[in-house]
Amino acid sequence: MNIPNLLTLARIFFVPLVVAALVQEHRVYVFQLLGFHIELGNEMIALLIFLIAAFTDMLDGYLARKWSQITTVGMLLDPIADKLLISASLIALVEVKAVPAWVVILIIGRDFAISGLRSIALSEGYLIPASDLGKSKMILQVAAVGLAMASLRLPEWRTAASLALWASVVFTIVSAIDYTRQFWRKIDISVKRRRRRELLLLDRSRRRAARADTTNI
Repeated sequence: MNIPNLLTLARIFFVPLVVAALVQEHRVYVFQLLGFHIELGNEMIALLIFLIAAFTDMLDGYLARKWSQITTVGMLLDPIADKLLISASLIALVEVKAVPAWVVILIIGRDFAISGLRSIALSEGYLIPASDLGKSKMILQVAAVGLAMASLRLPEWRTAASLALWASVVFTIVSAIDYTRQFWRKIDISVKRRRRRELLLLDRSRRRAARADTTNI
């Protein structure tokens, strides 16, 4: 277990903390930090935890590339951690009426569908990595969720949160189409190769049977 993978696991453990901080009744917590008096509502604490978790997403990828520690486990675990963080945060935001439920259903439904396609491709021996569209989608979703959380405390940010949410919906749909295209191409190649092997085996069996008949004669 390397450091990038540990950061990915840490992101998963942040998920219940974000939800717990966001859905509780409004409370204000007072902190003394370096002589400063800081007051934070539970919404802002949820936002802070969410941003730390999102930062680990960038950090684990950077470290994995820098230290050449890109592993199959990491490639599979990273999108799962991302989906858990975004999905749980969006569901909590629906609970506090900060985002519409249909948007959350669309985003989570897309994630389940793409995860299913990637699992099928993996069973055929193909690993579909995260595309640039998928990464852009993730960035927009982080921005949308972060702005939505901030708008609970700062209503003037609601317009920006709404725009970011709509942009993430567009990229969610476009990236789903891109993943589906990759999936069908990979599976089409796999099916053709399997069919070619079956035809070769059938041809060899026919030749053996023909030679056996000739020998018997």
